[in-house]
Amino acid sequence: MLDKIQQPRTWLILGLLAIVAVVVYAAATAGRNETTLAASVEEPVTVLEADERIAEQEAASTDVGDAKPVAEAKQEVTILTEDDRPGQLRTATNSWNTNWNRHAIEYNELLSGGPPRDGIPSIDDPQFISPDAAQEWLADNEPVIALEIDGAARAYPLQILTWHEIVNDLVTDVPVAVTFCPLCNSAITFDRRLDGEVYEFGTSGLLRNSDLVMYDRTTESLWQQFTGEGIVGDLAGAQLTFLPSSIVSFADFREAHPEGLVLSRDTGFSRRYGQNPYVGYDNIGSSPFLFRGEIDGRLAAVERVVTVSLDDVGVDVAYPLSTLSDVGVINDNQGGRDLVVFHTSGTSSALGARSIAAAQDVGATGVFDPNLDGQKLTFQRDGEAIVDAETGSTWNILGQAIDGPLAGEQLEPIVHGDHFWFSWAAFKPDTIIYSAS
Repeated sequence: MLDKIQQPRTWLILGLLAIVAVVVYAAATAGRNETTLAASVEEPVTVLEADERIAEQEAASTDVGDAKPVAEAKQEVTILTEDDRPGQLRTATNSWNTNWNRHAIEYNELLSGGPPRDGIPSIDDPQFISPDAAQEWLADNEPVIALEIDGAARAYPLQILTWHEIVNDLVTDVPVAVTFCPLCNSAITFDRRLDGEVYEFGTSGLLRNSDLVMYDRTTESLWQQFTGEGIVGDLAGAQLTFLPSSIVSFADFREAHPEGLVLSRDTGFSRRYGQNPYVGYDNIGSSPFLFRGEIDGRLAAVERVVTVSLDDVGVDVAYPLSTLSDVGVINDNQGGRDLVVFHTSGTSSALGARSIAAAQDVGATGVFDPNLDGQKLTFQRDGEAIVDAETGSTWNILGQAIDGPLAGEQLEPIVHGDHFWFSWAAFKPDTIIYSAS
């Protein structure tokens, strides 16, 4: 609980957050290749107004009767076949070519985030520069989404993704969607291919459990960023393939991949890249923005957790960052699967201070299979280094052995996320929370 001194600041932050969507949208509509960012709000939106927006959408929602809930990911998804959109949702989407007769969720779960579809523009023709060139504007401690496919490494700075949320890219021959939802702190990468067809994704302007709802520009189906599931439209029930990626510092990426590429600020849009439009969002305690579900009280709502879904063994697990950062390494086994979780310092939050480079150091994480060439390795932190007990080799946050007998070896990455607890628990309510005791 926040004490009485902290509470007024918390409510102020919530009120300010309510204008963020308007600010970002105003930036989006300011046009391409502008020299300044023009965005103004005549009347601040209060927390009460945000609550009223939720209440209005709830009142306008219609029940779906005896329709069964969405099945677990490991079960067959139930597809509902009635276009029973609430009035506000119908009005906001009446020009869309989405097949609203197919949906895997109840429509009253969708909320407007403020901007309309594509109001926060995706980057569809990404340009890249060298790490050396990026040093002119990207600080060593700034967070980037690191992705490597077939030896090609790319970094997507969150100072850019915070303003665009989706990058449609092609890495080697793999079409990818690199996504970031600031409200959930969720950075997730997908393969854009499905049944042999390549899809391009944009922002729908809708939220579910405070999480970004994407849409594809071929069928205009809606997709849940958090789960990669098609939730509305012709592709409802379909599943995108997750690709391993991680949020690390620019310095860590540059050291691991000196020949890698960094997403350029040459996006075709004028934005305040490097500044955080969600100032203080990661300090709002138990009141996440535009979330109307129940908070799983096992952890604080916006506590940072490292998350893994082991679908083959039916296990979801969350490692509280507060626990992980204390020990540096967690050697674990879940459902018979070995895994190791790393943490290193030196990566700032994208959602704290106005300047991302000046934000709190929350560190970076990586999750890997500790089995290498038939040998199971066990890891520990030695000062600031991560070493394995079997050979004494030193490893970096991206799972590369950088010194010792195993230098040059690479651990197999396991898809993981760095999320706020409330959002993960909303989609994965049966999650096991790791405890060191």
